[in-house]
This record gives sequence, C-alpha cells and structure tokens, in this order.
Amino acid sequence: MANFNKVLLMGNLTRDPQLSYLPSQTPVVDFGMAVNRKWTSKEGESKEEVCFVDCRAFSRTAENISKYVKKGQQLFIEGRLVYDAWTAQDGTKRSKHRIQVETFQFIGGPKGAGGGAPAQGAESQEAPNDVDQQGPAKTKNSDDIPF
Repeated sequence: MANFNKVLLMGNLTRDPQLSYLPSQTPVVDFGMAVNRKWTSKEGESKEEVCFVDCRAFSRTAENISKYVKKGQQLFIEGRLVYDAWTAQDGTKRSKHRIQVETFQFIGGPKGAGGGAPAQGAESQEAPNDVDQQGPAKTKNSDDIPF
C-alpha cells in the first residue's frame, strides 16, 4: 500500500515567527497559521470556521520566513504532517500534529506597496525589496542577432 503525506495551506500568520538554532547551528523557525473556511448552511445562514495550525521550517527556509514574514501576513506553505510527542514538566504525556514546511510562497506584496509582488518560493527566496534596481537591461544592436 502506498503512502502519501502532503499538506498545502494558505492562511495568515497568528504570531511572529520565532527563529532559534539547533545544537548543530541549523536554523529552525516556529510559527502559527490561521486558515479560514466560509460557507452557507442549508438554511442560508453564513458560517465560518478557523483552523489554527502550528508550523516549523528549517535551514534557509526558516531564515527567510523569519526575516520577511510577520504576524497577520499571508503565506502559502507546502509540507508534510509530523506527529510530535513529549513529556511535559508536570510529567504528563503530550502530543500534537504540526506541519513541517518544505517550501513556501509569499502572498501579495510588501507592506505599503501598490499591487502584489510576484510570489516566490523556497528555491528562489530573495526578498521583494532586495531586487537589483539598476534599470532596463541593455539591448543588443541588430548586428549582434544571429539570424
């Protein structure tokens, strides 16, 4: 039997990302997301529910989320569901599911910008404000065109 563990979520951060480091100096960031669902009941009544999800990312992905995303901003994440279990300080066994983020995309543009910036994922995570603004690229003259 095949197994498949993939989660895709788009929502708003419920708190600022908390960056820390593992003993190996690998960056890790924890943050929460709220994902809303709206629908109309059979009786015509508007309904809404919110699902709160804990998320964790590592390495460069963690650094970029920590640096460029704040509470209230939208984020699209792709990852997998992970089960965490631990013993609390009072000796009780605790557990929860968490999303381990593998890639993400910024949604919308930087605060105060008109319009949205192109979405960028974990493989090309330069901040929208860090784009090189040196003007238009130089064009070749017609003698340089090979056809």
